[in-house]
Amino acid sequence: MTAVISAEGLSRTYGSTQALVDVDFEVDRGRVYALMGRNGAGKSTLVRMLSGVERPDSGRILLDGDEIEFRDPDHALRSGIATVHQEISVIPGLSVAENVMLGRWESRLGVIDRRRNRALAAEALELLGVELHLDTPAGDLRIAEQQLVEIARALSYRPSVLILDEPTSSLTESEADRLLEVVRRLASRGVAVLYVSHRMSEIERVADDVTVFRDGRVVARHRIEEVTVREIAALMAGAELQERPRRRSAAADRGVALSVSGLRTRTTLRGVDLQVAAGEIVGLAGRIGSGRTEILRAIAGLDAASHGEVELADGTRFGGARDVRRRVAAGIALVPEDRKGQGIVLNQPILHNMVLSCLSSISRWGFVDRHRERRTGAASLEATEIRVGSLSDDVASLSGGNQQKVVLARCVNSGVRVLLLDEPTRGVDIQSKHQIYDLIAGLAHEAARWSLCPRSTTSSCRTATGSSSSTAARSLERSIATPASTHSSRP
Repeated sequence: MTAVISAEGLSRTYGSTQALVDVDFEVDRGRVYALMGRNGAGKSTLVRMLSGVERPDSGRILLDGDEIEFRDPDHALRSGIATVHQEISVIPGLSVAENVMLGRWESRLGVIDRRRNRALAAEALELLGVELHLDTPAGDLRIAEQQLVEIARALSYRPSVLILDEPTSSLTESEADRLLEVVRRLASRGVAVLYVSHRMSEIERVADDVTVFRDGRVVARHRIEEVTVREIAALMAGAELQERPRRRSAAADRGVALSVSGLRTRTTLRGVDLQVAAGEIVGLAGRIGSGRTEILRAIAGLDAASHGEVELADGTRFGGARDVRRRVAAGIALVPEDRKGQGIVLNQPILHNMVLSCLSSISRWGFVDRHRERRTGAASLEATEIRVGSLSDDVASLSGGNQQKVVLARCVNSGVRVLLLDEPTRGVDIQSKHQIYDLIAGLAHEAARWSLCPRSTTSSCRTATGSSSSTAARSLERSIATPASTHSSRP
C-alpha cells in the first residue's frame, strides 16, 4: 500500500546546527505515529517541512507516491496536510467561529456568509467534542480553549494527514482524554495522524507506531506493542534514565520569603492567603480557570487586585496596583505560561533575552557594557545547559525546552528572590524537564538570593550574596549535576 505521505533523505541545517540528517519517514492511512525526542532532536523541523513552513536542503517529500514541493503552509493544507502547532496562533479580536474558519470564510455574492461559517465552525467543534460560544472573542478564552479552537480549525479541513504538535500541553486531564478519543476516531476513519508529545502516558494510549529522533536523526522505529515507555525515554536520552529520588526540603528554618494576604481580583480570586518560606517550592494545583495563573499574575503585578497585600521578607509591601517594574526591582519574577507571547522577544538574540531584566546592572552611564553582557550570557549558558550554536542567534531558532531555559535565565539574572512559575515545563521533553526541575531545586537550595547577572555597576561585579557571577554559575551548575538536589517529576 502506498504511503499517504513520505520523506526520503530529508536534511536541514541552520548555521552550524544540523537539525535534520538524511531522514526517511513513511505515514500510512489510519495509523497514529508518535514522534518522540528531546527538544532540538529534529521533530519540529520535520513537522515544518511536511506542513510547508520550510523546505529541506536535500531530500524529497512524496504525497500519495508523487513528489511534491509545498510552496507554503496553505499549499500543504489544501493538499490535505493539516498541522496544529504547539504555539497558539488565534486572532484575539476575532470570534471563535471566525478563528475556526480563518482563511476560508464562506461568502455569497461577495459577502461573508456568517450563518454558514457559524454552522461549519459548530460542526468542527462538535467533532472535537467541545462546547464554546461561537461569538466569544478568542482573546477572552483561556490558553487551553484557544488550543482547542486551533485543533477545530485543522479538523474543519477534513485532512488526510493531521499533524498535532504537543496538542495536550495546555489541556486538563479530561480535555486531553477527549482529544485522544478524537485522534483514535479520526484514525479509524482513515486519517493518518502524526502525534508529537512529551507526555509518555499518552503515547501508549493513542499511538500505533513510535519513531524516536535524536540529534536530527531517526534512531528507532517500533510498533507501540514492541517497546516500553522506559525504553522510549532511554532512546530519546541516548542513555538509560536513572530513578530520581524526591527532593528533601530544607526551608523550615529560613523564615517567610513571601506572604500574600486577602488577595482578591474582580473576576477570579476570592481572598487568597499564602505563605512561602525561603528555599521552599510550593505547588499550586487546580483545574483550568480555578485561579492558578491569576494568583501568580497578581503577585507579579501584571494584573490589578481589588483587595489584599503582598509582602516580602525585607518588609517591602505591595497593594493591588499593576506595578511590574517595582516588583521586578524588589526580586519578584514570573515565568509565564505563554513563553513565546510573554516570556521572550522572538526576533532578538538569545543573549539579549537573557539580560533583558538586568540591563541597568550591566550598563555604565546608560550604555550596555558588552563585556559584562557576554560574561553574563556565557555563565547563563553554562548553568542552564542550553543547546545553542551562538548566543547571537535569534531566540526563535531554539527548541521549546531551550527557549524555556532562556526565560528562566532571564528571571534569575534579574536578581530574583521570589520565582513564580506558570506551567514551566509545558511542551518540554523529559530530559529538559528534569534539567528545569533541577534548576528550580538549585535556586531553592540557594534560597534564590543570588543572580548570574551582576547587581552593581562596580568593577567587582558582585552578586547579592557577595559571590561573583561566575561563582554563582558554578554553584548552580553543581546543583544541576548533584543527585542530592534531584527530585520527582513534579517539584
